[in-house]
Amino acid sequence: MKMWSRILLAISFAGVLGARVLAQVPEKDYLTNIEADKIRDAETPNERIKLFIMFADDRIKKFQYELEHPSQTNHEQQLNYLMNSYIGCVDDAADLVQLGIEKQQNVRAGVDLMAEKAKEYLEILNKIKADGKEIDVYKDNLDDAIEGTKDALNDAEKAKKSVAPPPVRRKS
Repeated sequence: MKMWSRILLAISFAGVLGARVLAQVPEKDYLTNIEADKIRDAETPNERIKLFIMFADDRIKKFQYELEHPSQTNHEQQLNYLMNSYIGCVDDAADLVQLGIEKQQNVRAGVDLMAEKAKEYLEILNKIKADGKEIDVYKDNLDDAIEGTKDALNDAEKAKKSVAPPPVRRKS
């Protein structure tokens, strides 16, 4: 009887420990498992920023495709999901830039990429808003995306000024 109670205690302890570990790992619902693994496996902040920007690029292209070629089912949900996913990717990239600056890491390449791509994204989002195709379905998310992209662009421009330039090796 003692042995079974110890085994039961060990199993329940392992279950509680496993549940705690799962609760501590935040999952981004807009990233696929493969994308989340790529983010986790990236070694530098620049690589992570580049991945988030690449994922944002993918989401905005899929959004444009969905607008032009509406799916038979869940069209409205798909549009809102893609716009929310785009927002999440841009926000996370901007957060990584800020974190890299705070930790005084070399994030210059990520900042430059973010500034360049945010300008492109802002043009695309403004064009989508101007065209107004099915705008009532995703207007709130589009407005959030435009605001988030502007914030990311402003953060990138500020970061360009505050990030130290890369060291230059002088020839003797």
